[in-house]
Amino acid sequence: MERTLYKSLLDWKNAPKRKPLILQGARQVGKTWLMKEFGKNEFEQVVYLNFESSERLKSLFAADFDIKRIISTIEIEANHKIQSDRTLLIFDEIQEAEKGLTALKYFYEQAPEYYIIAAGSLLGVSLQQHTSFPVGKVDFLRMYPLSFFEFLESIGQSLLKAHLEAQNWTVIDTFHEKLVELLRLYYFVGGMPEAVADYIQFEDLNSVRAIQEKILLGYENDFAKHAPVEIVPKIRLVWSHLISQLTKENRKFVYGQVKKGSRAKDFEVAIGWLTDAGLVLKVNCVEKPAMPLSAYTNMDAFKLFCLDVGLLNAIARLDPKILLEKNLILTEFKGALTEQFVAQQLKMNHEIYYWAAPNATAEIDFLIQKQNEIIPIEVKAEENLKSKSLKVFVEKYASTTAIRTSMSRFRAQDWMMNIPLYGIYGA
Repeated sequence: MERTLYKSLLDWKNAPKRKPLILQGARQVGKTWLMKEFGKNEFEQVVYLNFESSERLKSLFAADFDIKRIISTIEIEANHKIQSDRTLLIFDEIQEAEKGLTALKYFYEQAPEYYIIAAGSLLGVSLQQHTSFPVGKVDFLRMYPLSFFEFLESIGQSLLKAHLEAQNWTVIDTFHEKLVELLRLYYFVGGMPEAVADYIQFEDLNSVRAIQEKILLGYENDFAKHAPVEIVPKIRLVWSHLISQLTKENRKFVYGQVKKGSRAKDFEVAIGWLTDAGLVLKVNCVEKPAMPLSAYTNMDAFKLFCLDVGLLNAIARLDPKILLEKNLILTEFKGALTEQFVAQQLKMNHEIYYWAAPNATAEIDFLIQKQNEIIPIEVKAEENLKSKSLKVFVEKYASTTAIRTSMSRFRAQDWMMNIPLYGIYGA
């Protein structure tokens, strides 16, 4: 299974001023597999330590940050002599090790010759709690479920993927219907590596759904195991209301819809936990589409998406026939599903926002900042090509690039481009 992030790992390995690397991402997105695969291919030796599964290892850094002692202990644990220039050290679930994150600072300062990748399923949550985090002493990469392009590569459609990456629309247009079918398949299977691998081996959508349900159960167990006990019921409430929030015509998150009469203070900590754990994608509204977008964020207005489109469908318990046969009964959920897909694809390469006019007369589904430009993106579930809000935005803010993404084929107009949904990752 080829992952786009592999190239970023190579860049990290070859960087002249390399720091210990922290690989973030939700549980089950493939972090451990990627680290081990990278180590196997690019190093003579890999030493893998999992701090969650070994009580002995949890105290590895507790006594002091003497690098010689730490390396000697790891050598005994792994029964291997470690050569700094030939060995990849993998510290998995590092948040479970006492002072584990702090130790990375000392590796950077005292022993930068070691190649270290650290990861953790709930690392984002731990980072918010750590007061002695090694700011500026580590590099970061974030891992997500497989994109649609990675999915195509995995199911043997590498040539189609290559033409999508190159935006060879004249060639792609010939295979439009096939790509639409593959996109609907991705809507169901999603990008969780275990679900994708199972589909490749068995092509059984019921088996895929069983795996998705197992992953969801694991996430729910994490709520009780790792979250502060006082916010667990609120985390469960927010998680169980993702579907109802997204199926509203206006997908802005409404606290009162989770629990009648509730306000931000009742659920913001729970939402923060889910976001830090990587289980939801939070997309904030911007009050003004100006550079940088982060400076104009309205923290009180946002949308929440699931981390994976396949998992969202599993939560909704959608039958595969409804998705694969272009069933009309989806109504509002069809729009929610499409926005979920686009959010997931864009998030892998961009910080994403949305914009709404103060008088609620227009809304742009997503905004991204690309080089020196702010690009509005309007999402259409099928082939509806009306773009009233996009037109309003372009005229008001004089955007030079505007994108509508839909099930229609590629077309370029004088003021906007229609990019097929299956090509949005490369936009």
